[in-house]
Formats: sequence, C-alpha cells, structure tokens
Amino acid sequence: MIGTIEPKKIAFISSFHPRKCGIATFTSDLIENIGKAGGIKFQPSVVAMQSGHEHKYTKPVEFVIRRDVAVDYIDAADFLNSRNFDAISVQHEFGLFGAEGGSYINLLLKRLKTPVVTTLHTILERPSTEYFDALVDICDESENLIVMNERGVYMLNSIYGVPKRKIKLIPHGIPDISFNHRGLHKQSLGMSNRKVILTFGLIGRNKGIEIMLKAMPDIIKKHPQAIYIVLGTTHPEVVKHEGNLYRDELFCIVEDLKIQKHVIFYDRFASDQELQQFLSAADIYVTPYLYKKQLTSGTLAFAVGAGKAVVSTPYWAAEELLAHGRGVLVDFNNSEQMASEIIKLLNDEVMLNRMQLKAYQYGRAITWPTIGEIYWNLFTRGLSKVRVSGLKTSRRITNVIKSQPTTDSSVCTSNLIYIKD
Repeated sequence: MIGTIEPKKIAFISSFHPRKCGIATFTSDLIENIGKAGGIKFQPSVVAMQSGHEHKYTKPVEFVIRRDVAVDYIDAADFLNSRNFDAISVQHEFGLFGAEGGSYINLLLKRLKTPVVTTLHTILERPSTEYFDALVDICDESENLIVMNERGVYMLNSIYGVPKRKIKLIPHGIPDISFNHRGLHKQSLGMSNRKVILTFGLIGRNKGIEIMLKAMPDIIKKHPQAIYIVLGTTHPEVVKHEGNLYRDELFCIVEDLKIQKHVIFYDRFASDQELQQFLSAADIYVTPYLYKKQLTSGTLAFAVGAGKAVVSTPYWAAEELLAHGRGVLVDFNNSEQMASEIIKLLNDEVMLNRMQLKAYQYGRAITWPTIGEIYWNLFTRGLSKVRVSGLKTSRRITNVIKSQPTTDSSVCTSNLIYIKD
C-alpha cells in the first residue's frame, strides 16, 4: 500500500493581501507558484504583518502580528513552533517590522525551532548602528539569505560579513505572459494611434514622476500623439503622513505645462491582469526614480519580462536589469535627457522592437513558475531537518559611519518612506 504523502508545511512571515503593498503582492505570487511546483505536497500558512489599518484576512493567513506590539512577535513564534512547520520564509523589509531597524522580528526568530530562509528586499549600503545590528541578527538566525541580484550578494558579504555559502541569488519573479502586439491592446484601452508611455506602481515622492512630466512637452513636440499614463494609487504609508499631497502637486505640474491631453492618472491598485493589459499596450515603460539605492523593483522586473523598451534612471535594480541593451539609462533629475532618449526610441521602430525583444528573452528565465520551483527545491531539499546555528556573521561594517543616522531612500523612518513597488 502506498503511504499518504505528508505535505510540506511552510510558513511565510510577510505583509499579505488585502494590504496594498509590494511585499504582499510578492508573497502572494510566490505562494501561488510554489503551489504549482509542489502541488498537493505544499501546505502554506501566512503570519501577516499589520500596520495601522486592520485588514480582514482569509486563508492562508493564520496569525497576525501588529507591527509595533512586541509581545505579538513572541506569540507568533510560539504559534509557529506549535505547528511543526518544515520551513519558515521571512520576507524582510525594514519598515514591515517594529522597533528601530525593524529589530522586533528578531524576538520571533530567536525563539523558532524551524529552519528559516529570509528574502531580503532591501540591503542598506550605509546603515546606522541600529539597522546594521538588526540585519546582522536576522542573518545569524537564518539558514539561508535570498537576494535578487549580484549587487545584493556583494553587499551582504562585504558590508555585513555574511558567508557566501548562506547567500542564494534568486531573481524577482515576473508573470509569464506572451509577447503581444501593442496595437490590439491599445485599441482595447481606447488609445489607438497613440504613443503610450507608462509608469505603474504605488506612488510616492521617490518615484520622480515629476521628472517625466517635465519631459513631456519636448516629447509632444516631436510626437503629438504621445500620452503618459501613471497607473497606481498613492502608497498607504505615504497617505498616513501627507495624504495625496504629492499627487496634487503632480496635477499642478500637468496644468502648468498645459499637457492635460497627454497625461492620464489612473488612481487604483491594479491587479496583475490589468497591469498586463496596460503593459501590453505600452510602447515605452519609464522609471524616473530619484535615488540610486534601490536594490529591487518588482514593477521594473514586470516591465522587462513583458518585453517593454524601458527608459530609467540608474538605480541599482535598473543598472542590472537593463544591462546589455535591455533598456536605456539616463541621469537622475534630468528631464531633457529623459525626453531625448524616449524621442529616439519613438523615432526608430526597429531599435524599439529590438530592445523589446532583448528584454522579453531575458525575462523568460525569471518567470514566476521558474522562481516558484527554485524556492520549492530550496525549501524541500536544501534545508536542515531541524534548525541549526550557522556560523555567526562577522560584525563589521565596511565604509560605514556607524554614528550616521539612516537617510537611505530604501527604509522606513520617521522622516522618509520607502516604497516597495
């Protein structure tokens, strides 16, 4: 008689839907695609991080942690230990967790009896002491650390002293969509004969949308049919601090430049299906972000995988994703250069199509089904049966002023809000 297959029970500590958050979307996509790889052998559970608004969660959420309540982290550890999970997956972003540097998560990790794998969505190059110590502790408590690009591997090893044997490079997953004809999708959106330029994702000041708006008059002179679409709502954390002030400022720029007929704001948190529709219709995707120190970008990965010609500022994620002719990089805060490069692409359909094809071909290696299978193999074959203490990371900081407060755009602080897109 064939015995019953015991499913692999894997818990995920992360924000989760219906919370509007890039990490929540990432975790949902990850669970769905691990499920495709593992089938009936996969049993997920989510410990959801909650901040402010109380969401109504459904399965697979089984426990909720209030970000700033320390005892919740201890209770969550006891819950996880009681359920005999095979692995714990932590989706780490500093702002998800309470205390300075998000260090409350370590109250949980230190109590666990199950192997921990932590995916790092942000790594700070010049952390304050509190942020450095918090991340080093997380690395100590994790059997593996997952980063999404080569720079992440280097930073984790050289700045935080994490042994390379603990670091796994697994790129950000993207939907597996076909290389579609733009004309058909433009028609479905009522934008036939328009040159569509697109930005999507949660909106905040670090997105630099005003830079693209200021590039539009020059683009319109050469291509009067050009239209710039901004698809996305204001990030909930930004709304808490300043409401929709930034969006209102963008509206004023549009009016001052008299480009109302060439800019559309869609104020909503778009589904993957809706994003695919808009991306398929777009001629060019732009990320005019203001700060270099952004290590990952789900929206950029999505656009590259959809086969879009991308014009972007050279933040870390873009430098790697757009290498080898997969996109164009322009200087930060340079509307003139942004306009010039977009005009070049719109003038040359052959160059535009060549760049789109390069991007699409690259994206085939990082589709969500592939990434889900990689995670599944790690969780089922690459971890200890029980938790073991690895070698402690060396507590050293390379090229870091420890007394300097954190001002990086990649972290939530009282004065600055990072937006994981």
